[in-house]
Amino acid sequence: MPHVEIKYSDNLDIDTNKVFDDIERIINEKDLSAGECRSRAYPCSKYKYSHILITVSLLTKPHRDKVFTQNLSIEIEKVIKIHLKQSLYFSLKIEYNMDYYTTNIHYIEGDKLQSIGTKVKNSGDNLLI
Repeated sequence: MPHVEIKYSDNLDIDTNKVFDDIERIINEKDLSAGECRSRAYPCSKYKYSHILITVSLLTKPHRDKVFTQNLSIEIEKVIKIHLKQSLYFSLKIEYNMDYYTTNIHYIEGDKLQSIGTKVKNSGDNLLI
C-alpha cells in the first residue's frame, strides 16, 4: 500500500486528484504488487516561494532496489510536471518504510471501501483482496 503526500503552496494551479491517479498508475505499472495508493494533499497558505513537495512512501521489497527507485523517480517527476502550469520549486522524495511499519485495512462489516476495482471480503481478522 503505497502512500503519496503532496504539500504545496496554495497559489499553484494543480488538480491533485489527477496527479494522484497518474502516480498510482506509474507505481502499479512498475510493480504489480503495489496496490492502491493512499493519497493526500496539503495546500499551504503561508509559505515563502511557490513550491511543491511530493513524498512517495513504499514498503521495502527485494525488487525495489536502486535502479527501480531511480526509474520510478524519473517517471513520476515527468508525469507530475505535466500537471504544473507555472514556475515553482519542485521536490520529489521516494522513501521506504522500515520493517516495523504496519499498513493494512481496517474493515467494518457492511461498510464500503473505495478501491481500484478489487473486492474486499472479510475472512475473520484478515481481509482478502
